Amino acid sequence: MYCRGCNGFCTLRCMKDDNSENIDGIIPLCSFFGCPMILTLEFDLSKALLDKIYNDFEDEEHLNWSSLSTGSLAATGVTDGQGVYQLGYRNAAGLIELVYIGKTDAKAGLLTRLTRHARKVSQRLNINQSNVFFKAIRVYVFTPLDLEQQLIARYKGAGQPPTWNTSGFGSNDPGRERDTTGVKDNHFDALFPINTGLTVTLPFPVRTLVTVRDVLSSLKSQLSYLIRFEMAAKGSKTPHPDLLAATVSFTTLTDSVENILLALKPSLTNPALGQPWQITHFPGYIIVYKESKTYRHGVLL
Repeated sequence: MYCRGCNGFCTLRCMKDDNSENIDGIIPLCSFFGCPMILTLEFDLSKALLDKIYNDFEDEEHLNWSSLSTGSLAATGVTDGQGVYQLGYRNAAGLIELVYIGKTDAKAGLLTRLTRHARKVSQRLNINQSNVFFKAIRVYVFTPLDLEQQLIARYKGAGQPPTWNTSGFGSNDPGRERDTTGVKDNHFDALFPINTGLTVTLPFPVRTLVTVRDVLSSLKSQLSYLIRFEMAAKGSKTPHPDLLAATVSFTTLTDSVENILLALKPSLTNPALGQPWQITHFPGYIIVYKESKTYRHGVLL
């Protein structure tokens, strides 16, 4: 018998010398004679990378917690790029405990994602931004690997479950269906509701009529939490005609989010939005819709 070639796998198909019918099966001849061209390497890249990242996160001598604030992010030299990161929260005992694990890709890099988290925390009640910290590791190539879930599982196994990963901290717009559902007591929005007393400044001239749509759009651009308002039709990106037609003016441009929203409601001196428009404040976001509806976890402004 002779070797037809291993095709790169060190597994050789053998045939009879007389070129008659093939011998059934695959015979690994290199196990008998050795393959001078191919070496076999078995290496668990996923586990090796996971072990390296886990150990680096735990090596406080070389990777310490840094404050999650815009100024601190700039000072630490964090740049955009794909990688993994952790958020820590200083508990009542003064210890920083792991609460969140996340990953980024090239489109939304580490700096962008951490800045977004910093803004979110800064506009919440019951939490001091100075008590929130981060660690980050830039990883150049890990697209095929789900490092985020593997790290979460590793820390859960070590008795350190990152609680914010299961609390809705990283969620975006929950959508209309979620408006009618409840918020669990351990949900991030229930623990740290949005701060509608936050002061913002509108970019309009004083005592000049502007549309309600423009006011809502300005608030959306300045806030980390969601303000969702009704569109002309389902799936449309055009606001409802009432939001484009209704106008309002302000005697002062710097005020709390809540007072600005209240100014959009009808009054004797300012018609703005008529009935049945309502503004509903949820623990984690605000909606403005043409409806007359009561929500389980929503409060009318």
